[in-house]
Parts: sequence; structure tokens; C-alpha cells
Amino acid sequence: MSDDARPAASGRSRRDFLTGRAIRAELEETGEKIADALVKQDSVGPRSAETIRLSTTAMATEFSIIQNPGPGQRMTITSDALDLVHELEDQMTVYREQSTLMDINRQAYGQPVEVETQLFGLFQLCQKLHEETAGAFDPTSGPLIALWKQCRDKGHIPTEDELCTALQQTGMEHVLLDELQKTVHFERSGLSLNLGGIGKGFALDRIGAFLQKNEMNDYLVHGGRSSIFARGDHNQQGGWPVGIMNPAFRNQRYGTILLRNCGMSTSGSSVQFFRHEGQRYGHILDPRSGWPAAEALSVTVLAPTAAKADALSTAFFVMGLEKTREYCDNHPQVGALIIPPPQGGRSLQPISLGIPDEILFLI
Repeated sequence: MSDDARPAASGRSRRDFLTGRAIRAELEETGEKIADALVKQDSVGPRSAETIRLSTTAMATEFSIIQNPGPGQRMTITSDALDLVHELEDQMTVYREQSTLMDINRQAYGQPVEVETQLFGLFQLCQKLHEETAGAFDPTSGPLIALWKQCRDKGHIPTEDELCTALQQTGMEHVLLDELQKTVHFERSGLSLNLGGIGKGFALDRIGAFLQKNEMNDYLVHGGRSSIFARGDHNQQGGWPVGIMNPAFRNQRYGTILLRNCGMSTSGSSVQFFRHEGQRYGHILDPRSGWPAAEALSVTVLAPTAAKADALSTAFFVMGLEKTREYCDNHPQVGALIIPPPQGGRSLQPISLGIPDEILFLI
């Protein structure tokens, strides 16, 4: 979406309210939803108090910074932090032909392409997570996503030949990164990078780094409600209370996590799916087979950064319980809450892996 097409709240841009070029600003108090929900007061778990929120729209979703009430001059810093999201969208989107990422996708098969340092670091993280998850996280799976979208629109599922053709155009192992030269090179024709599975988290980490550099130590930032990073404290509870949505009843909250100095992301297929001949197909694909993953209703991940949480929530959804358990055992800074499909009419049975009991409150 072009800058000119971005909507402004109440008929005015945030430039009318604060300096900066981001889209819109709004101040809101207690009870506003953030992420899956900034928890309202009830009898279960920690409680929210008064907050101030500044928001903008980018990457086809809402980004918000939530703070405790404080000095007014912090709003200018917050506004500048949100402006970063638009710069990152210009760099990472695959929906603008002139974005940095699209230039890389057009050129990297023919020759190595030099990449800006922080974006190159994100590519390195993608490659690392691809290896650690045995291919369950793969930012080159765009051809598979496009194939399933085309088939869904036409009312059928892909054939094995179609899947095979798409799989031949994927594989993060075919993306060559030169750390010394900071270049990326594709060794397979048709390959392309799509950062949709990690980009929001990366943007949140960049926002958080900007806020911390400017001596703001208590805040929660989210992108699209499913990707979150929280630092410091809210309401003297040792962290920020964030609600976990019930994957079976999306208007209900299933529990609360007290988030502090880490990222959180939730993946699920309860909203985006389609049915064909009585079979339900979710939108989260296993990039190794090309078929939708179906071993969980939802997966929530806590990790040191929002980018890592973002990528791993999708990867764990694909990997299933035992492989996720193995990953968390080997990476103690990562925790997961998996909600499998109910068996035999039973209620939901969440499985917590590496999340401390003192920060997890289930209803």
C-alpha cells in the first residue's frame, strides 16, 4: 500500500498530532485490546491498569506501542519508533515491486547481491532457524503459498505434480549467504524470499531497540495482535499481562501470560482455512511436503526476540508436539504452549513446554 493510500484516523495524519510521518495516532486507556488482548481485570491472573497507546498501520496490519502513563515528551519518541515500521515495510515487502526484497529476488539467481547489514542479519537468522527446525521454517515457501491460494480460489486442492513443481522452487538451503561480503545468492532458479513469517517480529525488535536506546524501559509493542514484544513492568506485576485467545471460541480468552523482556507469537489455523470435499485445510503449510499442517489448533511461543518467536510459532505448528518438545529442551530460552485438537469430545488440553508456571495463568 502506498503512503498516499494509508488511512488517517479521524481524517488527519499523525503529522497533524506529532512530528513524524506514520499514519495515525490515538491515545486509549484501560480495557483496549492488544495482541490477543491486554488482559482486562478479572479473577484469573495479573491485571491491567491505565495505559497509553500509539498506533500505525503497516504490513497490512496494526502496529501499536503501549506504555504506562508518563511524561508527554515520550510521545515524540514513540512516534519516531513507529515510523521505523514503514521504512522496514519498504525494505521487506513482496507487495511492492521496488522494495529491497523484490530487487534481491529479481537479481540474486544471476549474481550475488549486496544486502544492508541488519537485513542480512535477518537472512542469517532465517537460515539458522531453518536448520534448527529441520526445514519446518522456510522463508522461500512462497510458491507453495501461491499454489494453494490459486487452488482454493478455483475450488480444488493441488495435484502431486503441481506440488512437486512448487517444491522445486523452494528451499532455504539453496540461499547462499556470504558473511564477509554481506551478499545473498540463489543457487536455484525460481527461488525467492518472503519474510511474512518473521518480518513483523523483526519490526517489533527494531522498535524495541529504538525505544530502549531512548531510555524507555517499560512498554509493550505488537503487530497484528499475534506478534508481541514486552519490556519492563506494568501495574507493578513484574511484566505485561497478555491474553491467550481460545482457538475453538475466538471471542473467548483461554488464559494469560505475564510477558517481560521477551517476544511472543501465536500461530493457528482456526480462522484461515477452506474445505474441499468435506476435508478441512488450514493455511499453515509444511514447507517440506507442501501440505497443510494439522497437528495443533494453536501454538504460542515465548522467545528472547519477537522475530524468533514469530518464526518458531509457525515452525512448531508444523513440527508437532514431540519435535517441539525436543527443540525447547535444547533451547531453554524458548517456551511453547501447544493446544492440540480435542480428542473424543474432550475439552482443550493445553501442553506447556518450558514456560514457567509463575507467568502462565490458564482459565
